[in-house]
Amino acid sequence: MTTELDTFRTAVRRFVAAEVVPHQQRWRAQQHVDRALWRKAGELGLLLADVPDDFGGSGGTFAHQAVVFEELALAGDTAFGLHVHAIVAHYLLNHGTEEQKYKYLPRLANGDLIAAIAMSEPGAGSDLKGIRTTAVRTDLGYRLNGSKTFISNGYLADLVLVVARTDPAAGAKGISLMLLETANNPGFRVGRILEKMGQKGQDTCELFFDDAIVALQNVLGGEEGRGFAQLMTELPYERTIVGVAGVACIERALDLTITHARERRAFGQALIDMQNTRFVLAECKTEATVARVFIDRCIEDLVAGRMDTVRASMAKYWITDLQCKIVDRCLQLFGGYGYMLDYPITQMYLDARVQRIYGGANEIMKEIIARSL
Repeated sequence: MTTELDTFRTAVRRFVAAEVVPHQQRWRAQQHVDRALWRKAGELGLLLADVPDDFGGSGGTFAHQAVVFEELALAGDTAFGLHVHAIVAHYLLNHGTEEQKYKYLPRLANGDLIAAIAMSEPGAGSDLKGIRTTAVRTDLGYRLNGSKTFISNGYLADLVLVVARTDPAAGAKGISLMLLETANNPGFRVGRILEKMGQKGQDTCELFFDDAIVALQNVLGGEEGRGFAQLMTELPYERTIVGVAGVACIERALDLTITHARERRAFGQALIDMQNTRFVLAECKTEATVARVFIDRCIEDLVAGRMDTVRASMAKYWITDLQCKIVDRCLQLFGGYGYMLDYPITQMYLDARVQRIYGGANEIMKEIIARSL
């Protein structure tokens, strides 16, 4: 952290307190945030904080974007799909043509466009080589056919980065990333908003493509067959983001539980005065500190361009496993209240579980790490 980042954090915290926290229950009920939230965040430069100002971003580093992710997590937000939006922006920034960058990044930065990335299919999750959605080139553009599921921001998305096969016979080299605009695209259809265990305010949807049109110039990078390599390059960014949010959630769970343990009395004394409580919290505090040191190093390495796939996989798997473990242990100290949705720790328990699944299941992370041995 620096003085500049501290000042930025203060501004982000005020925004989250004013524009996010008061609406969380309503967003859970309607299963998506308000479109106005995106524009308000764009006005303050929070959407693409680590994208150069040449392309409409705020010109900061990943440290600035990490501050935004942390403050959202510390406020208990899982509805605002900013992480997916930022991931799509980085695909454009690092792999897009100049025309694609100047066309889309400024509108993503100001909240005029909301982005989603469509990887998972009913028959292909972590195994990206199992993708069956196809994009066939015609004189009028690519005809996109297939379906996607578990797509965050799917309900509101204006721009969807679709993983599709442009050459079914070429294996991994036949995969391309397609920039699909949803407006006035009759072949594109949004299915139902999926009913999830947690993160209910996040609009996670099914998407369907029935001869949906993708403009000829909207293959990411302008060349077919590079999609798999592009995905492998950008996944460390996504997995580091998951780790950043995980550590912030761990810290929030610990703070909530320490406060509860000081206030809650049982058998004539404060809960925190009981040895079992103190030992559980001491263990959780130690693990939270180790996780903070680790993720700060990951942020530093990502800013410096040193973050690799193996380290990002370590961060994603270990931190999210730890997040679920610590939230569960903290919930136990709330007793019966920990089972009530009126208490934030309960919502955190429900929201945390998917962290071990999306961004690549943790079992896949271990396989990636094992291959480096």
